Amino acid sequence: MPGFKALVIDHIDGKVAAGIKRLEVKDLPEGELLIRVAYSSVNYKDALACKAGGGVVKSYPFVPGIDLAGTIVASEDDGFRPGEQIIVTGYGLGVIHYGGYSEYARVPAEWAVKLPENLTMKEAMILGTAGFTAGLSVYELQQSGIRPEDGPILVTGATGGVGSVAAAIAAKLGYEVAASTGKADKSGYLRELGVKRILAREELGAGAKKALDKQRWAGAIDCVGGETLAALLSQMKYGGVVAASGLTGGSGLPATVFPFIIRAVRLIGIDSVMAGMDKRLKVWELLAGEYKPSVLGELFTEIGLEQVSAHVDALLAGRSSGRVIIKL
Repeated sequence: MPGFKALVIDHIDGKVAAGIKRLEVKDLPEGELLIRVAYSSVNYKDALACKAGGGVVKSYPFVPGIDLAGTIVASEDDGFRPGEQIIVTGYGLGVIHYGGYSEYARVPAEWAVKLPENLTMKEAMILGTAGFTAGLSVYELQQSGIRPEDGPILVTGATGGVGSVAAAIAAKLGYEVAASTGKADKSGYLRELGVKRILAREELGAGAKKALDKQRWAGAIDCVGGETLAALLSQMKYGGVVAASGLTGGSGLPATVFPFIIRAVRLIGIDSVMAGMDKRLKVWELLAGEYKPSVLGELFTEIGLEQVSAHVDALLAGRSSGRVIIKL
């Protein structure tokens, strides 16, 4: 097989540099599945991987990309055949194992999910890790008994990848969706996703210093963490549920136990990296069916490998919204 293109990051003279290089199959890590990658995407963790001090990549040179969709070229596992289309997200992909920013990838078979019916590889990466995380969040709210008739739900960081998809899914399912964002110019975008009410980031944070604030939300999907999550917890209705997956607002949680012991609020952590395969398959089936946003085509920008660095900078600077997918 001839050489192929990949985005390779390296640590040279104390600096991290990213560039397009040609690799060969022998350069890829071990795994039972050799994949011709069709699409990947740009996630916050990918942006950190491309920067010095990001804390994601431990050894260099390295190929980032924490998700991919592609076609199996060769398989050493009886459960997968050449020609089948698959999705890979999470586990060690793009963190300790060469990722999706490459025309070819080799991964363990136990990481792969067969592409569900009614979902193309492009759509799978418009969703990607962010969409899978959003799907997990909505799924946990439903499993916890939060129904549309219980009251509004709030999505924080709503213009980001996880927030955008979560808002679109929840709106499709009939929830009254409110969105918290620091980007006042994105109100039209959020309305297109089905958001009914838009809160400035400061409006939500006004309750951060109160142990218990006015009861407002039956459920919430938090993509921010920090003081935003603390404020959110104080505003949950009795028996409300928060699905938390982000920390762009900080890893601390300056809250009290009062929402939990007085209002029976439940805080559920969402981990898309090591989620079990049974739940992973269930959520991807939902994303291909009941959860599939009708506005999927409005959620993304498509780029090539050569444009990744610019979009990484935009994401880290808070200038990005929705999903950015990479066509390989």
